[in-house]
Amino acid sequence: MTGTVLGTPNPVAIAFFFAFISLTLGITFWAARRTRTAEHFYAAGRSVTGLQNGLALAGDYMSAASFLGIAGLVSTSGFDGLIYSIGFLVGWPIVMFLIAEPLRNLGKYTFADVVAYRLAGTPVRMAAALGTLAVVAFYLIAQMVGAGNLVRLLFGLRYETAVSIVGVVMLAYVLFGGMIATTWVQIVKAVLLLGGASLLSLLVLLRFQLNPLALFDAAATRYGPQVLAPGQLVSKPLDAISLGLALMLGTAGLPHILMRFYTVPDARTARISVSYATGFIGFFYLLTFVLGFGAMVLVGREAIQAVDKGGNMAAPLLAEVVGGTGFLGFISAVAFATILAVVAGLTLSGAAALSHDLWVNVVRHGHADEREQLRVARAATIVLGLLSIALGIAFKGQNVAYMVGLAFAIAASANFPALLLSAFWRPFTTRGAQASMLVGTLSALILIYMSPTIQVQILGNAKALFPLANPGIVSIPLAFLVGVAVSLAAPESRADEAFPALQRRLHLGAE
Repeated sequence: MTGTVLGTPNPVAIAFFFAFISLTLGITFWAARRTRTAEHFYAAGRSVTGLQNGLALAGDYMSAASFLGIAGLVSTSGFDGLIYSIGFLVGWPIVMFLIAEPLRNLGKYTFADVVAYRLAGTPVRMAAALGTLAVVAFYLIAQMVGAGNLVRLLFGLRYETAVSIVGVVMLAYVLFGGMIATTWVQIVKAVLLLGGASLLSLLVLLRFQLNPLALFDAAATRYGPQVLAPGQLVSKPLDAISLGLALMLGTAGLPHILMRFYTVPDARTARISVSYATGFIGFFYLLTFVLGFGAMVLVGREAIQAVDKGGNMAAPLLAEVVGGTGFLGFISAVAFATILAVVAGLTLSGAAALSHDLWVNVVRHGHADEREQLRVARAATIVLGLLSIALGIAFKGQNVAYMVGLAFAIAASANFPALLLSAFWRPFTTRGAQASMLVGTLSALILIYMSPTIQVQILGNAKALFPLANPGIVSIPLAFLVGVAVSLAAPESRADEAFPALQRRLHLGAE
């Protein structure tokens, strides 16, 4: 491929963009009239059905990292890019069997509700909020970088202007519509993304007589057989294990995913929604195989990296090759919808941590009326919206799938160990929970800073202090060990005595 219209204003893409924004702002206007209480703002009034929540979960999870980042990684790195496809998927059985039911039965708005159920609320919520905000920040970076590149190339705007526009539109959804609007935006986006990716994959496979093996053969012929073997992106076995652990366990610690289980009426519906979500997500990640290798063969690595050095525009470039400028416009608008929906979900979960966990339960000790809670939630949303714009500008040029991999590592270290131990291990204590979450968060952040990506690629140093690109293999076991050790060193009778009541609530729900 020699030429592309990416980089010049695309009228078809712009038309699709405005159609999607008009539709979703219409949803937001409708939702705003129904968002009168904190329960509506955070949990959509707990009225979402299993299928709706399954689609919304899929919409929340299939982010810019999935559509833009993985396609880019596979197109530039071959087989190793698929580690992200598989890793993102295999966390869902853990969510299904360990997390969904306890979360719905024990919590109210955030995962900290579960951890604090039988422990002292204030220290636990403060530590949980720190972990949540760290995950949200890294996840937001990935979405905003993808959005900035996409809008910059399709509207011909400066990157910084593009990021700012995305931030402002997202703020409109969350501020006025809350979780009701966010849920429906995610449902619309999931349907668009599944349909667009399926059509794009079909058009690619038609070039190879509907035979995926012929596509893989063409990739091996053009770039050598090593593109079908591991080692191009992740060459060290420890790196592969660390990344795999982070992706698998991180799913069960992502605050914007965990928050979705509070939007359904009961635990059974929560499990049903996970079943639907797993099916939709599994199908989508199979398509990323075709999208990535299709871009490698039909677009070419050099052309992809010439447009965006992180490789994030591989899918839109592929759409242009197989379907022309009009299809490029449609796929770009789908990618934009993908980013906007996920950013809205992330911002809502971050706002819940700031307002529900910190303001209502720590500062006000649970004594805040509905109007005050809504006011604080909306103020927190504005703060996070401005932060997302600043982070998107600061991390320009990074591959979005890699950045999300780091967010998963923080979630797996900061949130998952405390969530699991608080629900299933009787000796777990308040100090153990606090230590586990703080050590998990800080160790993951420090090791990311010491990693080759930050030290060598971004800061330009000769070598890194920590050899692995992803910290999961160190920070996740460390969070578990610290939580167990601190709990055993200082037992807490109150937490021990409340465990039977927690187990009853966990399995039977509220009485």
